Amino acid sequence: MSNLILPRAIQRARTRDGMMTFDAATIDSSGVFLIGELERLDQNLHGPLASVTWSRDIMLREDVSIADEVSSFTNSTFAAVGGTSPNGKAWIGKDSSAIASLSLDIGKTANPLTLWGMELSWTLPELASAQQLGRPVDAQKYSGMQLKYNMDIDEQVYIGDTDLGITGLVNASGVTNVSNAVTGTWGTATPAQILADVNELLNSVWAASGYAICPRELRLDPLSYSRLVSRIVSDAGNISVLEFLRVNSLSNSVNGVPLNIQPLKWLTSRGAGSTNRMVAYTNEQDRVRFPLVPLQRTPLEYRGIRQITTYYGRMGVVELVYPETVGYRDGV
Repeated sequence: MSNLILPRAIQRARTRDGMMTFDAATIDSSGVFLIGELERLDQNLHGPLASVTWSRDIMLREDVSIADEVSSFTNSTFAAVGGTSPNGKAWIGKDSSAIASLSLDIGKTANPLTLWGMELSWTLPELASAQQLGRPVDAQKYSGMQLKYNMDIDEQVYIGDTDLGITGLVNASGVTNVSNAVTGTWGTATPAQILADVNELLNSVWAASGYAICPRELRLDPLSYSRLVSRIVSDAGNISVLEFLRVNSLSNSVNGVPLNIQPLKWLTSRGAGSTNRMVAYTNEQDRVRFPLVPLQRTPLEYRGIRQITTYYGRMGVVELVYPETVGYRDGV
Protein backbone atom coordinates (compact mmCIF):
# COMPACT_ATOMS: atom_id res chain seq x y z
CA MET A 1 0.00 0.00 0.00
CA SER A 2 1.38 3.38 -0.95
CA ASN A 3 1.98 6.03 1.72
CA LEU A 4 -0.44 8.94 1.77
CA ILE A 5 1.10 12.42 1.89
CA LEU A 6 -0.98 14.66 4.14
CA PRO A 7 -0.95 18.44 3.57
CA ARG A 8 1.04 20.52 6.06
CA ALA A 9 -0.87 22.41 8.71
CA ILE A 10 -1.17 26.14 8.06
CA GLN A 11 1.21 28.16 10.29
CA ARG A 12 -0.17 31.49 11.48
CA ALA A 13 2.32 34.26 12.35
CA ARG A 14 1.61 36.55 15.28
CA THR A 15 3.39 39.62 16.56
CA ARG A 16 4.81 39.34 20.04
CA ASP A 17 5.66 43.03 20.73
CA GLY A 18 2.31 44.00 22.29
CA MET A 19 1.63 46.43 19.42
CA MET A 20 4.58 48.54 20.55
CA THR A 21 6.03 50.93 18.01
CA PHE A 22 9.73 51.39 17.52
CA ASP A 23 9.63 55.08 18.49
CA ALA A 24 9.05 54.13 22.14
CA ALA A 25 12.82 53.80 22.65
CA THR A 26 14.96 56.86 23.25
CA ILE A 27 18.69 56.35 22.87
CA ASP A 28 20.05 59.21 24.99
CA SER A 29 19.74 62.88 25.82
CA SER A 30 21.03 63.96 22.40
CA GLY A 31 17.55 63.28 21.02
CA VAL A 32 18.04 60.13 18.92
CA PHE A 33 14.84 58.18 18.17
CA LEU A 34 14.04 55.03 16.20
CA ILE A 35 11.61 56.34 13.60
CA GLY A 36 9.04 54.19 11.78
CA GLU A 37 8.80 54.33 8.00
CA LEU A 38 5.35 55.92 8.00
CA GLU A 39 6.04 58.31 10.86
CA ARG A 40 6.42 62.05 10.35
CA LEU A 41 8.51 63.55 13.17
CA ASP A 42 8.10 67.26 13.91
CA GLN A 43 11.65 68.62 13.92
CA ASN A 44 10.76 71.68 15.99
CA LEU A 45 11.99 71.66 19.58
CA HIS A 46 9.28 72.22 22.21
CA GLY A 47 10.49 73.36 25.61
CA PRO A 48 8.60 73.60 28.91
CA LEU A 49 5.73 76.06 29.24
CA ALA A 50 6.86 79.02 31.34
CA SER A 51 6.24 82.75 31.56
CA VAL A 52 8.33 85.51 33.14
CA THR A 53 7.32 89.17 33.37
CA TRP A 54 10.02 90.82 35.47
CA SER A 55 11.40 92.88 32.56
CA ARG A 56 7.92 94.40 32.08
CA ASP A 57 7.37 95.41 35.69
CA ILE A 58 10.67 96.77 36.97
CA MET A 59 13.70 98.68 35.75
CA LEU A 60 17.24 97.47 36.31
CA ARG A 61 20.02 99.09 38.24
CA GLU A 62 22.92 98.42 35.90
CA ASP A 63 25.82 100.18 37.65
CA VAL A 64 26.61 97.08 39.72
CA SER A 65 29.43 94.73 38.69
CA ILE A 66 30.50 91.16 39.34
CA ALA A 67 33.09 92.47 41.82
CA ASP A 68 30.44 94.09 44.03
CA GLU A 69 29.01 92.14 46.95
CA VAL A 70 26.54 94.75 48.20
CA SER A 71 24.31 97.30 46.47
CA SER A 72 23.26 100.36 48.45
CA PHE A 73 21.54 103.69 48.14
CA THR A 74 20.91 106.69 50.37
CA ASN A 75 17.90 108.71 51.42
CA SER A 76 18.36 112.31 52.50
CA THR A 77 16.20 114.03 55.12
CA PHE A 78 16.14 117.81 55.46
CA ALA A 79 15.12 119.89 58.48
CA ALA A 80 14.66 123.64 58.50
CA VAL A 81 13.09 126.16 60.85
CA GLY A 82 11.46 129.42 59.98
CA GLY A 83 12.64 132.92 60.71
CA THR A 84 10.58 134.85 63.22
CA SER A 85 8.35 131.80 63.71
CA PRO A 86 9.87 128.33 64.00
CA ASN A 87 7.10 126.88 61.88
CA GLY A 88 6.94 129.76 59.44
CA LYS A 89 8.88 130.88 56.40
CA ALA A 90 12.57 131.75 56.58
CA TRP A 91 12.10 135.49 56.69
CA ILE A 92 15.05 137.71 57.60
CA GLY A 93 15.42 141.42 58.10
CA LYS A 94 17.92 143.81 56.61
CA ASP A 95 19.90 143.84 59.84
CA SER A 96 19.35 140.21 60.90
CA SER A 97 22.22 138.62 62.80
CA ALA A 98 20.62 135.24 63.49
CA ILE A 99 19.70 133.36 60.30
CA ALA A 100 18.19 129.88 60.30
CA SER A 101 20.22 127.08 58.75
CA LEU A 102 19.36 123.77 57.12
CA SER A 103 20.03 120.38 58.72
CA LEU A 104 20.79 117.29 56.66
CA ASP A 105 20.63 113.61 57.58
CA ILE A 106 21.70 110.91 55.13
CA GLY A 107 20.65 107.31 55.74
CA LYS A 108 22.05 104.34 53.82
CA THR A 109 20.25 101.14 52.84
CA ALA A 110 22.40 98.17 51.81
CA ASN A 111 21.38 94.81 50.34
CA PRO A 112 23.44 91.77 49.30
CA LEU A 113 24.37 90.96 45.71
CA THR A 114 24.23 87.17 45.64
CA LEU A 115 26.19 85.07 43.15
CA TRP A 116 24.16 82.93 40.75
CA GLY A 117 25.79 80.23 38.65
CA MET A 118 25.11 77.13 36.57
CA GLU A 119 27.45 74.68 34.88
CA LEU A 120 26.76 73.31 31.40
CA SER A 121 28.54 70.18 30.17
CA TRP A 122 28.31 67.53 27.47
CA THR A 123 30.54 64.79 26.10
CA LEU A 124 32.14 64.99 22.67
CA PRO A 125 30.25 61.90 21.40
CA GLU A 126 26.96 63.48 22.54
CA LEU A 127 27.86 66.70 20.76
CA ALA A 128 28.84 64.91 17.53
CA SER A 129 25.64 62.85 17.53
CA ALA A 130 23.47 65.89 18.20
CA GLN A 131 25.16 67.88 15.43
CA GLN A 132 24.59 65.08 12.95
CA LEU A 133 20.91 65.00 13.89
CA GLY A 134 20.56 68.77 13.68
CA ARG A 135 19.62 69.02 17.36
CA PRO A 136 22.62 70.74 19.01
CA VAL A 137 22.76 69.63 22.64
CA ASP A 138 24.90 72.61 23.64
CA ALA A 139 22.37 75.13 22.31
CA GLN A 140 19.49 73.28 23.98
CA LYS A 141 21.23 73.23 27.35
CA TYR A 142 22.00 76.94 26.97
CA SER A 143 18.31 77.63 26.31
CA GLY A 144 17.38 75.61 29.38
CA MET A 145 19.87 77.55 31.48
CA GLN A 146 18.46 80.86 30.23
CA LEU A 147 14.95 79.74 31.17
CA LYS A 148 16.09 78.79 34.67
CA TYR A 149 17.94 82.11 35.01
CA ASN A 150 14.91 84.17 34.01
CA MET A 151 12.59 82.16 36.25
CA ASP A 152 14.94 82.75 39.21
CA ILE A 153 15.04 86.49 38.46
CA ASP A 154 11.25 86.52 38.19
CA GLU A 155 10.87 85.01 41.65
CA GLN A 156 13.59 87.22 43.11
CA VAL A 157 11.95 90.40 41.77
CA TYR A 158 8.42 89.65 42.93
CA ILE A 159 8.69 87.70 46.19
CA GLY A 160 12.41 87.58 47.03
CA ASP A 161 13.94 84.45 48.53
CA THR A 162 12.96 82.61 51.70
CA ASP A 163 16.39 81.08 52.26
CA LEU A 164 18.10 84.47 52.02
CA GLY A 165 15.38 86.13 54.11
CA ILE A 166 14.58 88.84 51.55
CA THR A 167 11.33 90.11 50.04
CA GLY A 168 10.32 91.46 46.64
CA LEU A 169 8.03 93.88 44.88
CA VAL A 170 4.72 92.34 45.98
CA ASN A 171 5.58 91.47 49.60
CA ALA A 172 8.18 94.07 50.61
CA SER A 173 8.61 94.40 54.35
CA GLY A 174 9.30 98.12 53.96
CA VAL A 175 5.84 98.84 52.56
CA THR A 176 3.48 99.94 55.33
CA ASN A 177 0.51 100.90 53.15
CA VAL A 178 -1.16 97.49 53.44
CA SER A 179 -4.84 96.77 54.15
CA ASN A 180 -7.91 95.04 52.76
CA ALA A 181 -9.80 96.48 49.81
CA VAL A 182 -12.78 98.59 50.86
CA THR A 183 -15.25 96.40 48.97
CA GLY A 184 -13.18 93.50 47.64
CA THR A 185 -14.60 90.21 46.36
CA TRP A 186 -14.58 91.45 42.77
CA GLY A 187 -16.42 88.35 41.58
CA THR A 188 -19.66 89.97 42.80
CA ALA A 189 -18.70 93.66 43.10
CA THR A 190 -20.16 96.25 40.73
CA PRO A 191 -17.94 98.24 38.34
CA ALA A 192 -18.43 101.32 40.52
CA GLN A 193 -17.29 99.41 43.63
CA ILE A 194 -14.23 98.04 41.81
CA LEU A 195 -13.32 101.56 40.67
CA ALA A 196 -13.73 102.79 44.24
CA ASP A 197 -11.33 100.07 45.47
CA VAL A 198 -8.72 101.02 42.88
CA ASN A 199 -9.01 104.77 43.45
CA GLU A 200 -8.83 104.30 47.23
CA LEU A 201 -5.48 102.53 46.83
CA LEU A 202 -4.15 105.11 44.37
CA ASN A 203 -5.24 108.02 46.56
CA SER A 204 -3.72 106.38 49.65
CA VAL A 205 -0.31 106.03 47.98
CA TRP A 206 -0.58 109.53 46.54
CA ALA A 207 -1.28 110.96 49.99
CA ALA A 208 1.55 108.93 51.61
CA SER A 209 4.01 110.51 49.16
CA GLY A 210 2.90 114.01 50.12
CA TYR A 211 0.83 114.15 46.92
CA ALA A 212 4.07 114.08 44.93
CA ILE A 213 3.68 110.72 43.15
CA CYS A 214 0.42 109.10 42.04
CA PRO A 215 0.95 105.46 40.98
CA ARG A 216 0.87 104.68 37.28
CA GLU A 217 1.02 100.89 37.58
CA LEU A 218 -1.55 98.44 38.93
CA ARG A 219 -0.93 94.68 39.10
CA LEU A 220 -3.69 92.14 39.67
CA ASP A 221 -3.87 88.38 40.02
CA PRO A 222 -4.84 86.65 36.73
CA LEU A 223 -8.32 85.68 37.96
CA SER A 224 -9.27 89.24 38.90
CA TYR A 225 -7.77 90.52 35.66
CA SER A 226 -9.79 88.07 33.57
CA ARG A 227 -12.95 89.14 35.37
CA LEU A 228 -12.29 92.77 34.44
CA VAL A 229 -11.74 91.80 30.81
CA SER A 230 -14.83 89.60 30.51
CA ARG A 231 -17.32 91.90 32.25
CA ILE A 232 -18.86 94.97 30.62
CA VAL A 233 -19.78 98.18 32.39
CA SER A 234 -23.44 98.15 31.38
CA ASP A 235 -25.96 96.16 29.37
CA ALA A 236 -25.17 98.41 26.43
CA GLY A 237 -21.89 96.55 26.12
CA ASN A 238 -19.82 99.64 25.37
CA ILE A 239 -16.54 98.94 27.18
CA SER A 240 -15.12 96.33 29.55
CA VAL A 241 -14.59 97.03 33.24
CA LEU A 242 -10.83 96.92 32.59
CA GLU A 243 -11.02 99.79 30.09
CA PHE A 244 -13.43 101.60 32.42
CA LEU A 245 -10.82 101.49 35.20
CA ARG A 246 -7.98 102.64 32.95
CA VAL A 247 -9.86 105.70 31.77
CA ASN A 248 -11.64 106.69 34.99
CA SER A 249 -8.90 106.00 37.53
CA LEU A 250 -7.26 108.70 39.61
CA SER A 251 -3.98 108.01 37.77
CA ASN A 252 -5.44 109.10 34.44
CA SER A 253 -6.64 112.38 35.93
CA VAL A 254 -3.42 113.17 37.81
CA ASN A 255 -0.75 111.79 35.48
CA GLY A 256 -2.53 112.37 32.19
CA VAL A 257 -2.05 108.75 31.06
CA PRO A 258 -4.34 105.73 31.55
CA LEU A 259 -3.54 103.44 34.47
CA ASN A 260 -1.37 100.53 33.29
CA ILE A 261 -3.17 97.42 34.56
CA GLN A 262 -1.47 94.06 33.99
CA PRO A 263 -1.93 90.49 35.30
CA LEU A 264 0.68 88.99 37.62
CA LYS A 265 0.71 85.36 38.70
CA TRP A 266 2.66 86.07 41.90
CA LEU A 267 -0.32 87.95 43.39
CA THR A 268 -2.52 84.85 43.62
CA SER A 269 -3.12 84.02 47.32
CA ARG A 270 -0.42 86.55 48.25
CA GLY A 271 -2.60 88.64 50.56
CA ALA A 272 -3.70 88.15 54.15
CA GLY A 273 -5.62 84.93 54.68
CA SER A 274 -4.37 83.62 51.30
CA THR A 275 -6.55 86.14 49.46
CA ASN A 276 -5.53 87.75 46.19
CA ARG A 277 -3.61 91.02 46.30
CA MET A 278 -3.34 94.08 44.07
CA VAL A 279 -0.26 96.31 43.97
CA ALA A 280 0.03 99.96 42.97
CA TYR A 281 3.41 101.59 42.32
CA THR A 282 5.39 103.76 39.91
CA ASN A 283 7.79 101.97 37.58
CA GLU A 284 10.65 104.47 37.53
CA GLN A 285 14.30 103.80 38.28
CA ASP A 286 14.53 106.40 41.04
CA ARG A 287 11.48 104.88 42.81
CA VAL A 288 11.76 101.08 42.45
CA ARG A 289 14.55 99.07 40.78
CA PHE A 290 16.38 95.76 40.74
CA PRO A 291 20.20 95.43 40.80
CA LEU A 292 21.35 92.81 38.30
CA VAL A 293 24.80 91.83 37.01
CA PRO A 294 24.44 90.25 33.52
CA LEU A 295 25.62 86.70 33.00
CA GLN A 296 29.25 85.99 32.22
CA ARG A 297 30.88 82.68 31.29
CA THR A 298 34.14 80.89 31.85
CA PRO A 299 36.24 79.66 28.89
CA LEU A 300 35.28 76.25 27.57
CA GLU A 301 37.17 73.59 29.55
CA TYR A 302 38.01 70.03 28.50
CA ARG A 303 37.97 67.21 31.04
CA GLY A 304 38.61 63.94 29.26
CA ILE A 305 35.93 63.68 26.58
CA ARG A 306 33.68 66.22 28.36
CA GLN A 307 33.35 69.94 27.63
CA ILE A 308 32.38 72.20 30.54
CA THR A 309 31.56 75.90 30.86
CA THR A 310 30.02 77.86 33.75
CA TYR A 311 27.69 80.85 33.53
CA TYR A 312 27.58 83.20 36.51
CA GLY A 313 26.25 86.59 37.57
CA ARG A 314 24.81 88.42 40.55
CA MET A 315 21.23 89.10 41.64
CA GLY A 316 20.41 91.80 44.12
CA VAL A 317 17.34 92.71 46.14
CA VAL A 318 14.51 94.93 44.90
CA GLU A 319 15.36 98.45 46.05
CA LEU A 320 12.34 100.46 47.19
CA VAL A 321 14.00 103.86 47.20
CA TYR A 322 10.69 105.41 48.24
CA PRO A 323 8.55 102.72 49.97
CA GLU A 324 5.73 105.22 50.41
CA THR A 325 5.11 105.13 46.63
CA VAL A 326 4.01 101.47 46.85
CA GLY A 327 0.73 100.17 48.27
CA TYR A 328 -1.01 96.78 48.70
CA ARG A 329 -4.68 95.86 48.97
CA ASP A 330 -5.86 92.34 49.77
CA GLY A 331 -9.15 90.52 49.28
CA VAL A 332 -9.85 91.50 45.67
